[in-house]
Amino acid sequence: MGLTRREFLAAVLGAPLAASACRKSPAPRRFSGRLLGQSDALGHRLRAEPPRASGEKKTTGVLIVGGGIAGLTAGWRLLRAGFDDFTLLELEPVLGGTARGEATHAWAAHYVPTPDPSNRSLVTLLDEMGLIESRAPDGRIHWAEEALCRAPQERLFYKGAWYEGLYLFAGASAEDLRLLRAFNEAMNRWAAYRDRQGRRAFALPMAHGSDDPELVALDQLSMAAWLDQNGFTSPRLRWFVEYGCRDDYGLTLDQISAWAGIFYFAARLEKPGDKPSEFLTWPEGNNRLVRHFAAAIGARARAGCLVTDLAPAGEGIEAISFDSTRGVVESWQAQDAICATPALVTRRIVAPYRKDPPAHLAAFEYTPWAVANIQLRSRPGSKGFPTAWDNVLYESRSLGYVVDTHQTGRDHGPTSWTWYWALCNSDPSVPRRELLEASWDRWADAVVSDLDRAHEGFLDAVESIDVFRWGHAMVRPRVGFIWSPARRNAQGPLGPIHFAHTELSGKTLVEEAVWHGVRAAEEVLRKRGISFESLL
Repeated sequence: MGLTRREFLAAVLGAPLAASACRKSPAPRRFSGRLLGQSDALGHRLRAEPPRASGEKKTTGVLIVGGGIAGLTAGWRLLRAGFDDFTLLELEPVLGGTARGEATHAWAAHYVPTPDPSNRSLVTLLDEMGLIESRAPDGRIHWAEEALCRAPQERLFYKGAWYEGLYLFAGASAEDLRLLRAFNEAMNRWAAYRDRQGRRAFALPMAHGSDDPELVALDQLSMAAWLDQNGFTSPRLRWFVEYGCRDDYGLTLDQISAWAGIFYFAARLEKPGDKPSEFLTWPEGNNRLVRHFAAAIGARARAGCLVTDLAPAGEGIEAISFDSTRGVVESWQAQDAICATPALVTRRIVAPYRKDPPAHLAAFEYTPWAVANIQLRSRPGSKGFPTAWDNVLYESRSLGYVVDTHQTGRDHGPTSWTWYWALCNSDPSVPRRELLEASWDRWADAVVSDLDRAHEGFLDAVESIDVFRWGHAMVRPRVGFIWSPARRNAQGPLGPIHFAHTELSGKTLVEEAVWHGVRAAEEVLRKRGISFESLL
């Protein structure tokens, strides 16, 4: 790669921590590990001319391309309407996209915020999963206790000790606290906002929110500029706001649109003064949803199948796929297709887009991520506030780690942690290359350098560190993108091809993925003349 150890650690953790780590030799590797990632070699077949299938065509009523949350939701919605003539093809060997996981931990998304009752699609799904205990007369939902994130939920490491919560109250000045109150009041005002149609300023899914010009204009401003304009100069407050933006969007304050930054804090407040939505979480993260979808869809979903060509043909579609498990090229014929892939894939597999790429697909950019799962034989020590579900390090560029065993109630003995890092560079192509080319030793060194300083006896407790690299993990809601014609144009169908993906809302959030999956499926149902009660 040409990067020294110090340069790599500086890119991952920041220069001060890299300098501190490099004053010590790399820790001896007394633990094992693997370097994992998406099926890049198979996916890069899309860069070549699509292969041609021979023999009899396979037929299906609806072909769903992509087995992430949006594609799985589309299949689930078709089934709920009584329509089961569909096939879902997924490139990866397992379903789930960034919601994939294993029995003990997630490989990316690890929670679902409890939705507002108005979010019918997600509420219906969670109810079907048995996660609603009861409903109050005022409509509020009582969620299953075992799935709600148990306390303590969050803590922050700063200068040798852990503190409760994600805002650094320790040592905060009176001015810091005044600006924190003012910021919270501003978010409460946005939560109270209703336009002439009675819509909230910021809602989940965003299709339920307002498109008033006052709000749309926020998309042309960076979050840093908005904070400046409103006098929010406190470094602690700005760190707190930026952490949320890095965690949900993989962007810094200078990069992210003010609309998206405010959305993060205001959309999940049901009303002014409320606490943000609670979290539903499981040891395997959002793979719990994937398992539910997979059980419902059954053999209609096929993993390890790369779709290389998808084209309108007559009154339906034709497609070509490569089944990597059997080494077979297959052809497909269907009346409709739901393309639930990110734009970078869509523009290569949809034949009209490949031949004449529309400008709107080039507007989508992505943040690479690295996720490390750490298996520990015992609990390393920590000073200050006790271990929480989410554990963040103030002075690091990482996003900290989630304790996968937190929901089990086991607070002693062996455990599993999942460590997260987003590459928030202004040009994502450069860090993406670094991410994909870096060795396991480099990543293991970065994880150890980040966490060893916060935990006494950390190295002695580690059994293994597995690192999963996501080259295109999250769409980037940079300044001007959310309300751009490009994002909105990407949502429209192309004849019998309908599109569904979380990025069509400009955000990688489970609420948006579910909504777009339902929307695309209902477009197909409506086109086929099947009656249903909409979940939108």
